[in-house]
Amino acid sequence: MSDKICIPPGIQQKDTSFGYTLSIISGKYKMTILYYLSENKIVRFNELQRGIGTIPFKTLSVMLKELEADCLVRREEFPQIPPKVEYSLTEKGQSLIPVLDMMCTWGEKNSVPAAQEITIPFRI
Repeated sequence: MSDKICIPPGIQQKDTSFGYTLSIISGKYKMTILYYLSENKIVRFNELQRGIGTIPFKTLSVMLKELEADCLVRREEFPQIPPKVEYSLTEKGQSLIPVLDMMCTWGEKNSVPAAQEITIPFRI
C-alpha cells in the first residue's frame, strides 16, 4: 500500500484530487452509464436507457449532460430527421474504466454471498 496521503491534514476533501474524482463519479447512475458505454462503445439515448433499465428519462439526460460537461462522455448530434444523437466515452472517460474495474474486483472479493450471510437465530 502507498504511503501517499489522499487527503492531507488541514485540507478539505473537496479541494483534493480525491474529492475531484468523487465529484466526477458521484451520482446514482454515473458509474453505470460509464461502464455501459465502455462495454457498448457508441450508444444512442434510448438504447442506453433500455440497457440500464431503471433510469428515468430526465435523470439520464441530466447525468449525460454532467458527464459531457466533465469531458467524460462525447455527444455527437447528426443533423437529420428524426434527430439522431450518439454517446461514447472520451479518452478521459476511458481512463476511468480501470478504476471501475478495480471497484468490481473489490466487490467480488468482499461481498458476502447470500448463502453465507450471518443470520441471527430467532428466539421465542
